[in-house]
Amino acid sequence: MNPSIAEHYREILVAIGENPDREGLLDTPKRAAKAMQYLCNGYTMNLEEVINGALFESLNDEMVIVRDIELYSLCEHHMLPFIGKAHVAYIPTGRVLGLSKVARVVDMFARRLQIQENLTKQIADALQHMTDAAGVAVVIEAKHMCMMMRGVEKQNSVMTTSVMLGAFRDSSATRHEFLQLIGRIG
Repeated sequence: MNPSIAEHYREILVAIGENPDREGLLDTPKRAAKAMQYLCNGYTMNLEEVINGALFESLNDEMVIVRDIELYSLCEHHMLPFIGKAHVAYIPTGRVLGLSKVARVVDMFARRLQIQENLTKQIADALQHMTDAAGVAVVIEAKHMCMMMRGVEKQNSVMTTSVMLGAFRDSSATRHEFLQLIGRIG
């Protein structure tokens, strides 16, 4: 845990009118600092280490989809959470990615201060780069606490973003198949 982060949290508590020396808050700056470092540990990761050589030769050239990957991130505008799920697909061209690595790539980028639009693109670009796939598709659906807890306070709003690369962008049939398989069209 970085002591300077804890000290800043202590200062925030004082600035909002709290007493950081009261029993319930004595360890809060340390806990908050530790939590923030965990929630932003994507900055300490790089794509090659996350993939860790888990690319395997395969003759498969059909769509590979990993649905409903839970994600938790912090918006860069308010540093409040957004929580949702990612649906990721790619069309292999001789190599497939280890299944857990798709979720790890999502986590690596989600564990940074983000806006959802950029997160979606970063995941798609990273998978395209690592797999050299014929196409990559990423759809993220998330609820944003900055919209639910403050501002307009809309509790049931869900933001959906998508990035389609290669065959998913070029072929409406491929895009339609993906969206149908993730249950977004009938």
